[in-house]
Amino acid sequence: MKLHELSDNPGATKKRMRVARGPGSGKGKMGGRGIKGQKSRSGVSINGYEGGQMPLYQRLPKRGFNKPNRKAYAVVNLGLIQKFIDLGKLDAANITEDSMVASGLVRRKLDGVRVLAKGEITAKATIAVTGASAAAVDAVAKAGGALTVATAAAAE
Repeated sequence: MKLHELSDNPGATKKRMRVARGPGSGKGKMGGRGIKGQKSRSGVSINGYEGGQMPLYQRLPKRGFNKPNRKAYAVVNLGLIQKFIDLGKLDAANITEDSMVASGLVRRKLDGVRVLAKGEITAKATIAVTGASAAAVDAVAKAGGALTVATAAAAE
């Protein structure tokens, strides 16, 4: 068998219907859009409109609440911190939020940096951040380092 002998299974592909191309096509004149009206015009999409009936998105109850002044933290995993220490981009003796931003580990601080325990840390690191999970604090202490969390008042 050669490349030029390859072909698709019969019936696997179907030609595209070319609408509004004359009466012989079977979809001529109005192109299956009916007579007049908004939906027969081009450039019209009436998403969510149900012909005057109350639309689904309005029939369903609203739930929940989004706090307008909530804090947004930049999240960093311990595995990434270890990787940056190994690459020499971070100094394990003194890791702060500013040094994380300078090294490229975090793009921006937002309302502070929060450290999570995903991944392993083996370096004896001293980390000072706005927030950290309990598991992250334990993991850093187990590696012989210290993870200090700034108080909420100091972060604001």
